[in-house]
Amino acid sequence: MKETRILFSGVSGRMGKATRAAAEGSDEYKIVAGVDIAPSVDTIPIFGDPYDVNVDIDAIIDFSHHSATPKLLEFAISRNLPIVVCTTGHTEEETALIHEAAKKIPVFFSRNMSIGINLLIELTKKAAAILGEDFDIEIVEKHHNKKLDAPSGTALMIADELAETVDFDAEYVYERQSKREQRKKTEIGISSVRGGTIVGEHEVMFCGADEIITVSHSAASRDVFARGALRAAAYICGKPAGFYDMSRMIAGE
Repeated sequence: MKETRILFSGVSGRMGKATRAAAEGSDEYKIVAGVDIAPSVDTIPIFGDPYDVNVDIDAIIDFSHHSATPKLLEFAISRNLPIVVCTTGHTEEETALIHEAAKKIPVFFSRNMSIGINLLIELTKKAAAILGEDFDIEIVEKHHNKKLDAPSGTALMIADELAETVDFDAEYVYERQSKREQRKKTEIGISSVRGGTIVGEHEVMFCGADEIITVSHSAASRDVFARGALRAAAYICGKPAGFYDMSRMIAGE
């Protein structure tokens, strides 16, 4: 099996450190260079601009900030390289650029790289289809106190998948303190908690008459996301241009 040489954007951040540790000693993946807003001396070259990268790479993993995505996509297209976009909080314009780039290069995009989260999504979609409008849907996500975006990209990913499953036009409700009205049956509530060092917890509640069904996922460390990102980078190498996600990778498409 050929070793996948990876350029990691956001290499000095928490996920950069976790992914480097996960790749260490592997015969499948090797992080050979990094991109970060603060270049530094390290065991690998770290560049402030992707266009300065002067080492051979097979794929890019982006775990930096959504504002960096457009330039990374341009760079990936210019080098004909596959890219794994793991950042969250993208604007509509940035999301459109991701899909546009997929017409030219392989683009893997997921707001959460955990296989467990993607299993949670499939389970909740089945639950929503069976339970219907008799059960209200509420999503609660919890993360560490340094996370910038709220709600989390994963919570929105779960909500989007559920919105496509239910037979009504779903309305996302992020806060209720400004309202004084009864909850509508068409709402999907999304609540955020920020505190301490919580890596990531997501809970989907189906609240009916006299019963509550809960499906939840808890990440004990960032390693689950690191392993998923590395696996995705190897998966899209050699693939034709297109849009890829976790469900396609799990299915082996």
